[in-house]
Amino acid sequence: MQATRPYADKMLEVLQTVSERATEYKHPFLIRREGKRAVMILVTTDKGLAGAVNVNNIRTGTRYMSQHYPDQQRYVTLGRKGRDFLLRYRRDVIAEVSNLPDRPSQGQVLPAVTVALEEYTKGNVDAVLLCYAKWVSTLKQEPTVRVLIPAEIPARERAASGPRADYIYEPDPESVLDGLLPRYVETQVFQAVLENKASEYSAKMIAMQNATNAAGDLIDSLTLYANKVRQAGITTELMEIVSGAAAQEAST
Repeated sequence: MQATRPYADKMLEVLQTVSERATEYKHPFLIRREGKRAVMILVTTDKGLAGAVNVNNIRTGTRYMSQHYPDQQRYVTLGRKGRDFLLRYRRDVIAEVSNLPDRPSQGQVLPAVTVALEEYTKGNVDAVLLCYAKWVSTLKQEPTVRVLIPAEIPARERAASGPRADYIYEPDPESVLDGLLPRYVETQVFQAVLENKASEYSAKMIAMQNATNAAGDLIDSLTLYANKVRQAGITTELMEIVSGAAAQEAST
């Protein structure tokens, strides 16, 4: 996950420079549509015991869709947990990818992204969204919703001093932008999958640690209870022996 962050940042930097050169060209992925239809790429895990990662992702994603895109809601799922939940509640799942390995490749994620992009290109939806668990630290994973399309390219920060690099594009900035924007979306989704993987294993580690601590506390509690019961049994036996001896002496 950390190794792909510089690549994603550099992709954004190149996209910023190209968009500055192609100022009059508007790629379809940059045009905002008026409408309340959307497809969301929902990233979850394939297995459970991951704390609240899946619940938070599903709740955040479905709530965002209901609030902002009530007319039509479609989903592309990456992960079995999200797929099963949406199908159980009869949501419109148009594509899914599950059983991703611990180190997924971009090619394994690409089919789901392609389906979402085709829905937007055909005019079936007005936006493409992404929901995943952003890894902040081992103890913190934030459910995050991002708008992939229409793509919002932030303006490049101006350097305070020093020369500014200028690039020559072949064949032209517009053609480069046409090829770069789909790759940019694919990179963002792939980065989200890796972030979610890191969040999954961090949550699993914390969940297993909590389970181990709870099991230890239960063992200590049961051990103390067993010792009390054993001590009470010994005390009862001693009382019976003393009472029996006293009764025997009284009879003699």
